[in-house]
Amino acid sequence: MLILSMGASVDGFIADRTGSFDWSAPDDELFGFHLDSVAALSACVCGRRLYETMLPWETDPAMRDGELTARFADVWSALPKIVFSRTLRRVEGNARLAERPLAEEVAAVRAATDGGVEIGGADVAGQAIEQGLVDEFRIFRLPVIVGGGTPLLPPVEETVALELVESRTFSAQVVYERYRRADAPA
Repeated sequence: MLILSMGASVDGFIADRTGSFDWSAPDDELFGFHLDSVAALSACVCGRRLYETMLPWETDPAMRDGELTARFADVWSALPKIVFSRTLRRVEGNARLAERPLAEEVAAVRAATDGGVEIGGADVAGQAIEQGLVDEFRIFRLPVIVGGGTPLLPPVEETVALELVESRTFSAQVVYERYRRADAPA
């Protein structure tokens, strides 16, 4: 299953007009939920910016300053990552550069694993949505309106019917919505 998991403002942006997403920093409860979710994955497909944002979890010892953060660093470091980039020539940690088009890389990683594969990064995730590759959407609605920036979802040519399979409100007033494509395998 290919999973899109992202935090978004109430008005549907994953980063504000300046590119910041500081307003989406999780509290310990939400961080623990993310830790458990990432631990259940078999791989991650991501774009360059997300890869670079997350790389310190593999390379910077300061990211291990607490029990939860140390556990997350261990889980993230162990997770295989396929990075899409037009500018990077090499990657570090448990990552490799994508060598094929997105649909082929997704098919290969799905065939190589029994577990969920997460896709992240606005551009690469948007392409996967446009190509109908995403099976499940895990959206974390944060209680903020930013008024513009990087949208959570790209415009699509055809309607994508979804089925709500789970929702939850965290103590920080973050609303978690998990949707499955209506035509996706259960």
